[in-house]
Amino acid sequence: MTVADLETLGPGDEQVETPRDSSGKKITGRSPSRIALERLRKDKLALVSAAIVLVLVLMAIFAPLVCKIFGIGGPYETNGAADLEFGYPRIGPPFHGFTWSHPLGLAPSTAYDNLARLVYGLRVSLGVALGATIFSTIIGIVMGLMAGFARGWLDRIISFLIDLFLSFPFILGALALAPIITSHFATDENKLKWVQLFSLITVLVVFGWMYLARLIRGQVLSLREREFIQAAQVLGAPTSRILFKELLPNLIAPIVVSISLTLPGYVAAEAGLSFLGIGITGFPSLGQTILRASQGGYYDTYPLYLYAPVLAVTVLVVALNLLGDSIRDAFDPKTRR
Repeated sequence: MTVADLETLGPGDEQVETPRDSSGKKITGRSPSRIALERLRKDKLALVSAAIVLVLVLMAIFAPLVCKIFGIGGPYETNGAADLEFGYPRIGPPFHGFTWSHPLGLAPSTAYDNLARLVYGLRVSLGVALGATIFSTIIGIVMGLMAGFARGWLDRIISFLIDLFLSFPFILGALALAPIITSHFATDENKLKWVQLFSLITVLVVFGWMYLARLIRGQVLSLREREFIQAAQVLGAPTSRILFKELLPNLIAPIVVSISLTLPGYVAAEAGLSFLGIGITGFPSLGQTILRASQGGYYDTYPLYLYAPVLAVTVLVVALNLLGDSIRDAFDPKTRR
């Protein structure tokens, strides 16, 4: 209490002391978000997973700098036949010792640097996953809010769309939709890589927004009967204000948890679709590298060529999944660790 507060106290007023715990520390209120962040800071698995994700993300963002440190020009730098002998690199693995200029060796047949393809492939995978996560989250939130708050035909239509997309096989839809988008919008080779990029994000968004929409709808069905929502309706608040000012702030926890679990799924999906040949071909991709290594038979004589991108995808997806599980546990008030 300040001096000004003491001066305003009347003769009959009493000074209310701040409550303290058994150790003598003041007891202060904490928001649910602050409680969740404190639980995350105490979770060692979350900190390790976050550190791994941070390192991989920084490698992807600063891919040109990583290549510059090792003296690599980029993912497409090659001397062609001068770097190859019978299809295999003349320097580095699998038949030669370690070299700083190419720490992961060169790719057979093309002589591309494997480290450059790895960090640029991480950039593409994270970029696609992040873009798909943002758009699918926005669509899922809007559709879930509308379906949960609306009554009657609008709720039935949105619920039918959610069930329809959930029942459609993702791989089958990707195999059918991605080539159609590419063939209709790719007019030349220069535009092809960008069309493939946006078509892949479109496929992931089209078949990924329903899970969050169903989750938000279920939460809104219970929240719309609460007193603060009924009070806002009685006061004549517009529907848009009720949805985005009253309901949405109470859905931050499930949205954050959904994002943390959706992102690794999209990373794995991008690598899987690129491996199947319906993903991205104009940009360096981890899925492409895995496909070439498995088709060319290099996994026997040149295991590093295959295992480096496989390990990168595995570590990234596992770290994101573990971090997502920790975030879910931190935001769940029923969880105790």
